Amino acid sequence: MDFEFIADRPVLDFVATVAERGTSDVEHLRVPADLADWLEQSGLVGSRSTVTASDLERGRDARDAMFRLLAARIDGTRPAARDRALVNELATQPGRQVCLGRDAAVRWRGDVPAVLADLARDCLALYADRDGESLTWCADPRCTRPFVDRSRGHRRRWCGMRGCGDRAKAAAYRARRRRSST
Repeated sequence: MDFEFIADRPVLDFVATVAERGTSDVEHLRVPADLADWLEQSGLVGSRSTVTASDLERGRDARDAMFRLLAARIDGTRPAARDRALVNELATQPGRQVCLGRDAAVRWRGDVPAVLADLARDCLALYADRDGESLTWCADPRCTRPFVDRSRGHRRRWCGMRGCGDRAKAAAYRARRRRSST
């Protein structure tokens, strides 16, 4: 499976592995191989990871807790205690390791728990750094992807132009054409 990495923050791309939350709830991490694909494509580890059914379940639980924490951050609500506890616990675990190879290339190593630990730390960092202040929802009603609005006037509306932004602009164009033809 091919994943989309458009958020500039690993945790935001990870929580987007469920699309259209609350409506069609499109789950992209259905089997362990899907999580292995996400890990490999994300660049968070340098080689294909072995993912068990238990890793997949833990990863989905972590992802959903991180999503709810980020939703609380965006919406200005209090995060649920169980979500806070899970993400805090994950963040205390050892993370990925970095090494410099003979070819002078930097490589990241780590298993699923190590990646989840780093994703949890990235999630918590959004509560403390400037990106957290600019965290918002995509304006596409079907999209439930949070993103960091780094635009000058904080007027960015879509998580990405490919997909949500393209659909919105095409719909606006069609509406203008309909109005002008009547």
